[in-house]
Amino acid sequence: MDIFSTQNILVHIPLGAGGYDLSWIEAFGTLAGLLCIWLASQEKISNYLFGLINVTLFAVIFFQIQLYASLLLQLFFFVANLYGWYAWSRQTSDHERALKIRWLSPPKALAWGAACVIAIALMTRYIDMVFGFLTRSAVQIMQGIGLQVSMPQLQPDAFPFWDSCMMVLSVVAMILMTRKYVENWLLWVVINVISVMIFARQGVYAMSLEYAILTLIALNGSRLWIQSAREQGSRALAG
Repeated sequence: MDIFSTQNILVHIPLGAGGYDLSWIEAFGTLAGLLCIWLASQEKISNYLFGLINVTLFAVIFFQIQLYASLLLQLFFFVANLYGWYAWSRQTSDHERALKIRWLSPPKALAWGAACVIAIALMTRYIDMVFGFLTRSAVQIMQGIGLQVSMPQLQPDAFPFWDSCMMVLSVVAMILMTRKYVENWLLWVVINVISVMIFARQGVYAMSLEYAILTLIALNGSRLWIQSAREQGSRALAG
């Protein structure tokens, strides 16, 4: 069997109506995602290795189930993981890490907050148009490289506001994580709580459980990074 096929089932989970068939690729991708977030909360640069595995496997999944806009989002996360790996690995001349865990300055925090509000409002209004454009772009790109894909039949978004929140905040949180800003964890907590509710509402209980676990990891990451930011601030004042 092809281990990268969503039809290669690892286990049947008796959750919800009819249960849930967990494929090998989804299981490996989910495990890699959990390890990525856990290692990031510990400020371990190896989180980006598992992040790359996670987004690659999820991109394959989204290709198979014809969620091409989500596939393009994974490509963004792939590039962001590569950049984060580079940024976190940089050192100063005295072999200390160039990036330190810290808070956004008030002006930057306000700017990011305003950008999120505007982006979420625009995405909520035009989400079907945006994802339609992204899906058509993805199909054209894949057809251009010789893949046999066709344009899927798109349905209106079931939760345009919450879906927009998850997409916009995920992009912002990923960017802030690559720069080691504490606020990235606060955003991940919000994103994961929304995900738990949406997936449970849609009856996808396995994914809802996964994001409940991710919420706990993000809360722990928030605690650890806030503590680290305080220590960095104390050392700066002492110096």
